[in-house]
Amino acid sequence: MIRVTVKSYCLFAHGILLLAGLAALADQSVLAAAADVDATRKSLVLPAEPAGALTPTAAKAKLAKSPQKLVIAGQIAGKGIDPFVKGKASFAMLQLPDDHAKKPGHNADDCPFCKKRLAKAPMVAVQFVGADGKELPIDARELFGVNQGAEVVVTGTASFNPKLALPIIQLKGEGIYIRKTP
Repeated sequence: MIRVTVKSYCLFAHGILLLAGLAALADQSVLAAAADVDATRKSLVLPAEPAGALTPTAAKAKLAKSPQKLVIAGQIAGKGIDPFVKGKASFAMLQLPDDHAKKPGHNADDCPFCKKRLAKAPMVAVQFVGADGKELPIDARELFGVNQGAEVVVTGTASFNPKLALPIIQLKGEGIYIRKTP
């Protein structure tokens, strides 16, 4: 026979209320995090493609002297690596193939002209930071709804260090436009 005392009943009821309160708090945290992601997305995703987008190659030439605000167009991709940093609002971007690569049946990976041109093009390391100057702790795939291969145009402050072994443009993103691909 189980004997229930008033004290044990009160402890049990208090425990249930505590668990319910923690669950509600967790739900509020999830909602707040979702709201933060939505607010961040709205502040960064551009409604129209910005004018004057440069290729990474043209951007590199422009950055020879000092960092500056630029608009760079490219494709989210990495040279044999995952272009995304898990849990961070960053990705690698490569130069888009030129117009001749858009012909039906053309494969830029098999075209000697495309391969040569793309091999010389710098990679762009895009990073979105918060007001505190730290990288946003939201995965770019979740934040922007993009995947590898997406064509994007990013605005921000770019810099290039020619002393690095690999040609990499550092771009602190301030806005992103995601191109619709057919």
